[in-house]
Amino acid sequence: MQLPKRLFAAVFFTVFSLFAELVSRPALAQAPRPWEMDLQPAFSPMKQQIIDLHDLVLVLITVIMLFVGGLLVWVCIRYNEKRNPVPSQTSHHTGLEIAWTVIPVLILVVMAIPSFRLIYYLDRTPEPDMTVKITGHQWYWQYTYPDHGDIDVESRYIHDEDLKPGQLRLLEVDNRMVIPVGKKIRLLSNSADVIHSFFVPALGVQRYAIPGRTIELWMTADKPGVYYGQCNQICGQDHSKMPIAVQAVPETDFKKWVEQQKKAAGNAPANPARMMAAAEPALTTESRR
Repeated sequence: MQLPKRLFAAVFFTVFSLFAELVSRPALAQAPRPWEMDLQPAFSPMKQQIIDLHDLVLVLITVIMLFVGGLLVWVCIRYNEKRNPVPSQTSHHTGLEIAWTVIPVLILVVMAIPSFRLIYYLDRTPEPDMTVKITGHQWYWQYTYPDHGDIDVESRYIHDEDLKPGQLRLLEVDNRMVIPVGKKIRLLSNSADVIHSFFVPALGVQRYAIPGRTIELWMTADKPGVYYGQCNQICGQDHSKMPIAVQAVPETDFKKWVEQQKKAAGNAPANPARMMAAAEPALTTESRR
């Protein structure tokens, strides 16, 4: 009696999950939402291609699930003991063996071709408009803009008691990464201590930050807004307190922000620790191309 109940529960959960995928798709979110079951909407060409691949695989696994489920039901009804008191002695069927070998291979090829194309697309930076160097620390992010006078921005999470109305807990930061809308931004990620991971779902960006190695990726924001992410590589006791906030603004506003940062850096007192770090020999880096 337990088997039919478990089977019914499994089928119900699968159908409910597929229904939730379809229902939650129209939601426009730039940050995680309570009970969200689908991918965040795309605000970059990379994320749109990721969603397209996800939808393709979702269709394939749904068709396979329905086919296998229907086949099991048909076999249980057609070949049960009452209808077949004398079981068949057939042990091999050449056509079936060829089919269940060739068809899975074709399915894997259908998934592999767009998957490899997407990996290559995400890994290459097509003529970047600017570069941002991302350095992971325990436990904050540092953003450096080498094309704009080596501006340095340190981004830390805002404590619960300091949150303002409307700000998201464990996602809002004191200094956001600011980028111009519609520009190809080359990102160079590394780490000053342990392995971190730079992850912004709405922009389709995820790459490790590894000590002693520089890894390249890129991103583009199609619309102005704030796109939230987090470090998704366990990096110590405050791993949950390494949020990422990328603010995409029009190019004119970005230029104003750059000038403000330069003025602030010019008026700030010298940082001895940073001067000593800059004087140390640079680590050998490896660009991922």
